[in-house]
Amino acid sequence: MTVRILRRALIALTLCLALLPLVAGAVDDPSEMLPDPAQEQRAEAIGAQLRCLVCQNESIEDSSADLARDLRHVVREHVAKGESNKQVMDWMVERYGNFIRLRPPLTTGTLLLWLMPVLALLVGVAVALRAFRRPRTSSPPPLTDAERARLADLTRPR
Repeated sequence: MTVRILRRALIALTLCLALLPLVAGAVDDPSEMLPDPAQEQRAEAIGAQLRCLVCQNESIEDSSADLARDLRHVVREHVAKGESNKQVMDWMVERYGNFIRLRPPLTTGTLLLWLMPVLALLVGVAVALRAFRRPRTSSPPPLTDAERARLADLTRPR
């Protein structure tokens, strides 16, 4: 019984791996490409700098998501109109924000994002040092006669 299940799982895995190149090949659809090789190269360079909003760690040129295909099409439209790389990138940033860029520019916001872990670590170290440097409290005052009698009563075996 388990051999049969393992065999089916192996067949399913083999089929998935066999179909993987077909899915990856969809990104290089010739119908998406511009007829002018120089413009196509520019469009690919721009697309390589733009984040796929679905995959988030891939460029739109590497992604097979539908939204990435749409964004590739938009980039190629702008390049075909004769817009510069900066104009295309500015249009994308205006529409989607700096998140669309795989390498966003250094701004106050991104600087804070990069510095927050360091600041948190420094604050943690400062709090720990302050806690360890705090003077130790002196020992409690000795027990009174009434407290000693009560303690003896509580600890006396019954």
